[in-house]
Amino acid sequence: VQLQASGGGLVQAGGSLRLSCKSSGLPLGNYPMGWFRQAPGKDREFVASINRSGVRKDYGDSVKGRFTIPRNNAENTMYLQMNGLYPEDTAVYYCAAKRGSEYHIWGQGTLVTVSS
Repeated sequence: VQLQASGGGLVQAGGSLRLSCKSSGLPLGNYPMGWFRQAPGKDREFVASINRSGVRKDYGDSVKGRFTIPRNNAENTMYLQMNGLYPEDTAVYYCAAKRGSEYHIWGQGTLVTVSS
């Protein structure tokens, strides 16, 4: 079972990126999913979550109004659409699948760097 996050890269402030999280061996439609990020020297931060059906979405305060978290269960993929990026959004972004009340399955992370 593996989650593969991709789509990171270097972007200028104000730009956009779309991250993808694809599963191999895990039907993502069975799980609530989330995105987290960790900047150098900082604790891991919640970015966004989505329930199994995709109806309920929650966002961290720092990304509300700029990021969205769509999912496509038929393609076994979740996304993080990031618009209006700031340099402080620079971090390694991780996707995760939730079992019960905990995120148990984590992807390897993809680096997003936003230049000013």
